Amino acid sequence: MRFPVLALSLALSAAPALAQQQAQPAQPGLGQRTQTPEALFQEMSSETPEQEMARLIQAASTYPLGTIENPVRVGGPEGERAYLARLSCADGTPLRVGTRGDAGQGGFGSVAAAYAVACGGTTRRIVFDMYHEGHVENGAPAGFIIR
Repeated sequence: MRFPVLALSLALSAAPALAQQQAQPAQPGLGQRTQTPEALFQEMSSETPEQEMARLIQAASTYPLGTIENPVRVGGPEGERAYLARLSCADGTPLRVGTRGDAGQGGFGSVAAAYAVACGGTTRRIVFDMYHEGHVENGAPAGFIIR
């Protein structure tokens, strides 16, 4: 008598899991297409990397240089240091450079870094995007000059 009750209870406990498994749509198998090639190409950008960068530079230039929206473009941490070495306060006096910190995602889509920079009694933050190998920035943020 015990066996039929146990079998019935096991069958009833498995029923919800079986119903849920049958309700889920079948996933495509490995190697099967999930969309047509035409749909895939429509999702891709028709811009070349150079065109995309030109568009990003144009959009960023509407913001002040050295902000998160328009970070100073340099090549690596050494580019950041080289740029800061050429930067002076507006009156030509040397600036004081503070520590480097994370600034979040910059206007060019990559992680940006920021330095606290002091001239006289004023401290400002200058944001850098170090993923522009070979680029040398010749502009200066407002209130600074390039030597």
